[in-house]
Amino acid sequence: MRRAALWLGFSCALSGSVATWAGFDAAAAFGARQDVSALRLSPDGNNVAFIVPVAGAGTAVKTLALTASATPRIALYANGKPDRITGCDWVSNDRLVCRIYWIGPPPDLLPFSRLVAVNADGSNVKLLSKPRSFDTHGIELGGGEVIDWLPEQDGAVLMGRITLPDDRIGSRLGSDKTGLGVERVDTRTLDSKIIQQPARDALHYISDGYGTLRIMAERVPRPGGYESGVERYSYRAEGGVEWQPLCMYNTVDRSGFLPLAVDRDLNVAYGFKKNDGRFALYTLTLDGRGQESLVYARDDVDLSGLLRVGRHRRVVGVTYATDYRHARFIDKSIEQLAASLEKALPARSGIQIVDSSVDESKFLIYSSADVDAGVYYIFDRAAHRLQTFLVSRSALEGVPLAKVRPVSYPAHDGVEIPGYLTLPAGKEQARMLPAIVLPHGGPGSRDQWGFDWLPQYFAAQGYAVLQPNFRGSSGYGDAWFHENGFRSWPIAIGDVLDAGRWLVAQGIADPDRLAVVGWSYGGYAALQSVVVDATLFKAAIAIAPVTDLGALTEQYRRTTGYFQIRDFIGEGPHVRTGSPADNADRIRVPVLMFHGTDDINVRFYQAQMMDKALTAAGVKHELVTFEGLDHGLDDSTARTTMLRRSDAFLRAAFLQGAPAARTPDSGGVESTQK
Repeated sequence: MRRAALWLGFSCALSGSVATWAGFDAAAAFGARQDVSALRLSPDGNNVAFIVPVAGAGTAVKTLALTASATPRIALYANGKPDRITGCDWVSNDRLVCRIYWIGPPPDLLPFSRLVAVNADGSNVKLLSKPRSFDTHGIELGGGEVIDWLPEQDGAVLMGRITLPDDRIGSRLGSDKTGLGVERVDTRTLDSKIIQQPARDALHYISDGYGTLRIMAERVPRPGGYESGVERYSYRAEGGVEWQPLCMYNTVDRSGFLPLAVDRDLNVAYGFKKNDGRFALYTLTLDGRGQESLVYARDDVDLSGLLRVGRHRRVVGVTYATDYRHARFIDKSIEQLAASLEKALPARSGIQIVDSSVDESKFLIYSSADVDAGVYYIFDRAAHRLQTFLVSRSALEGVPLAKVRPVSYPAHDGVEIPGYLTLPAGKEQARMLPAIVLPHGGPGSRDQWGFDWLPQYFAAQGYAVLQPNFRGSSGYGDAWFHENGFRSWPIAIGDVLDAGRWLVAQGIADPDRLAVVGWSYGGYAALQSVVVDATLFKAAIAIAPVTDLGALTEQYRRTTGYFQIRDFIGEGPHVRTGSPADNADRIRVPVLMFHGTDDINVRFYQAQMMDKALTAAGVKHELVTFEGLDHGLDDSTARTTMLRRSDAFLRAAFLQGAPAARTPDSGGVESTQK
């Protein structure tokens, strides 16, 4: 859809219809990073902060006063080489706290983050993460987190800060304390006060939203200090100082109670616990009785997250996804507000309350749909006025997008597999189209209805796209997750293959123009699918793929999470039979791979191993390497290149049975062809 005008002078980048745009570059339009992201509203509701992309993988934070004559100001800038800004929030009406993220240099590629505070005009930048000295022992990867924004205390936060020991023990400066503690930090002066002494095994803390710590999470390690995945939670009674046992939670099998928030007035913790194998919302009293009460549960899907509003982050509801995303409210006033906004903004995905002022008189609203890449609005509750603010992707304004239809198809064992079918815009019925099966990443994830730039690009190029929520996907409870998509890969891959067979059986796909494309675990699924069945798909594209399960386990050998990963992937014959790099000689179709060299989720050597295996097997293939990029390839030039080359590769593979010829690339892209 197209907005005729945007508030505060922001205008659309494109006009007219696609058919009349000479030279419209679909790859550049769909591959472009979002114009704005991570929007936050100031406590008084008069200013907005948001992140914008800059050259390469760079980012900048802009602030904007909500007045007709205002222009955005840059508060903070990161060039993406390697640092980038991943989010900001207001700590006062004129000051922000932002998270900086970067990946350390090879070969370790360690992820680092730090918190900084900055004024809205870019002045008075302060490092909030605890500084290290020459005598400090250890490496601090995480820079801490804001636990409570203390809206009544201008410019101060409750912050989790990591303490490392140093050599000056016995002096007034040295300390042997270590672990995660909590401090009240003045973001303007860095004056701090210890609220909770560092605890060696502390993972995180939960406050009541009004400055009081109520819950502490601690890890329960295996022998040798390795992670077990078990977390122990303690609580403080109202007005108390001693930590008392509350509950346990196992992150591996999701058993136990997982606290997420505290309601000060009700004196309870909100959290998730399984009900008949699916995550449900419960409360747990913080008065010593440990009484659990079921708030809301579904018998078909997991609940996926809490809905929270206001500077005190109060819980107002819960979200879940069936065929579409839904919200279940426990706060009647917010439920009425959401219902009114949905009537004003008819989009099947509903609306999202992104942020609000302290008094909840102004709200930042986001609305999107399958055929709408997303728009932000400012809602004035007192004036009952809703105003368009910013579009998420201006390059797609006016571009006809494809409708996304929930479907299900039968697997070979008769189980109905849910998924989403995207047909080219304007095609309600499709016959003998070029088609793509697009399995999601994870595997502990699922696809949802709405706008997604990757399938939308392929639909714009004339492809039918089916995204299966194969068994091994999360969101449907324990029985559907099975043993996860690695340990039970034959089931997951079987469902992906059955998605392609269904497209052909329905007459939607031309069997000679059917491909499989995936990112991360989806890339693994794409490669393993053409290992298992060499005839169904005529080409495979794998983006940042896992190719060797044993190597994936070894990636974590020197980390405390090694045994968790080993148990997740498993040991035994399925590791070798389930590794595409060990079975490349069974592949009979052309393969295209993309991978960033600084990927810490799936290391670049996974693609290199597959590249060597395909070469040895004589399989036509190509590996496109993006220097300095990580798992998300969060760079408009790189994504544009990936989309353009993917479409050319598929067209050539369908027509000639071979990958496309190499073409020059820009933006520092290194490519090789076999």
